[in-house]
Amino acid sequence: MAKPTTPRASSAKAQAAAPAAGADHNRPRPETPTDYEASKEELLDFYKQMVLIRRFEEKAGQLYGLGLIGGFCHLYIGQEAVAVGIQSALKPGKDSVITGYRDHGHMLAYGIDPKIIMAELTGREAGISRGKGGSMHMFSVEHKFYGGHGIVGAQVSLGAGLGFAHKYNDDGGVCVAYFGDGAANQGQVYEAFNMAELWKLPIIFVIENNQYAMGTSVNRASSEDQLYRRGESFRIPGIQVNGMDVLAVRGATEEALKWVQGGNGPILLEMKTYRYRGHSMSDPAKYRSREEVQSMRDNSDPIEGVKKYLIEAGVSEDEIKSIDQDIRKTVSEAADFAETSPEPDMAELYTDVLVEQY
Repeated sequence: MAKPTTPRASSAKAQAAAPAAGADHNRPRPETPTDYEASKEELLDFYKQMVLIRRFEEKAGQLYGLGLIGGFCHLYIGQEAVAVGIQSALKPGKDSVITGYRDHGHMLAYGIDPKIIMAELTGREAGISRGKGGSMHMFSVEHKFYGGHGIVGAQVSLGAGLGFAHKYNDDGGVCVAYFGDGAANQGQVYEAFNMAELWKLPIIFVIENNQYAMGTSVNRASSEDQLYRRGESFRIPGIQVNGMDVLAVRGATEEALKWVQGGNGPILLEMKTYRYRGHSMSDPAKYRSREEVQSMRDNSDPIEGVKKYLIEAGVSEDEIKSIDQDIRKTVSEAADFAETSPEPDMAELYTDVLVEQY
C-alpha cells in the first residue's frame, strides 16, 4: 500500500541552476529538483526536529544571557529547515557532516542527545567534547559529525578531505560540508572545489545563505551574489533552493545525493535562508530593520510552513500543541542537566592536546 502524501502547493520551491554564461551547455547536469512528498509521519518528524532546534536555541540564548554559557554563541533560529531537510536524507554513521561555528542545529538534526550538546555549551564534563569545545567546537566521531569550526571557511577544505576518505575507503558515504555566504568568499573554498571536482569526490557543498554573513548583506559583499553559480568555473553544478521550506530542501538533497552517488563528483546547493537573531549573541543586528525580520517571520517561517502542511494532512491543533509541550520539557531537562553537571577535572587541561602516535 502506498504511503499517503501531503497536499502541496503547485509551485516548485527548488530550481536547478541554468549554466552560467560561458559554461559548457552540453555537460551533464542534475535534474531540476521537485519538493519532497513526505508522509504524515515524516512531516511530524520534521516538525519535531525543527521545533526542538528552535526551542533549544532559545534556551541557549537565555543561558548565555545569564552568564552560564561563555565565549561566542551563534544561534540557528530561522534556519532550521536547512539542517533538518538535508540531514533527514543522510544515513547517520555512514554519511559525514561538517560545518562552521553555528553548529548546534546540525548536531540536533543528526539525532545527538540535546543534553550533551547543552552540557558542552555550559562547559561541563558531560558535554560532547567534555566541556572543552564549547559552542563553536563540538565534535563526534561516533556520529560522523566533524565540527564545529571557528575559522571561517576552514571546514570546507576539511570536508573535501572527508569526501576523499569516503572515496578512498569505498564505504559508500557522502560528506555534506556546510558554510555560509560570508565564507563563500574565502580562497580555501575554491581550492577545495578544484580538488573535489578533479578527484570526483562524493561531497555536497552547502551554502547557508542567511543574507548577511556577519553584518553585511550578501549583495554588498559579493560581486556574484547568486552563490549557486560559484562552482561553475570548476565544472561543479549548482542548485538554488528555498531554504525556508523543509520539503524543498529535502527534495534538492535527494537530487544532490543521486548526482554524487552516481560518481559525478561534487555538487553545490545554495540554501536561501534567514537568521532571525544577530550573527552571534553579541550582535545587536542594527544593519537591518525590525520590519524586515518580522516580515520573514510572518511570511516565511520554516516551522509555521510545516505546521500548515500538518494541518492539511489531518493533524489536529491539540496534537501539535502536545508535541510543543513535550519538546519544551525535553529542552528544560537538557538545560537542568547542563547547569547541574560537574565541570571538567583540572587534569583535563592536559588531555587531547597531542596525538600520541601516528
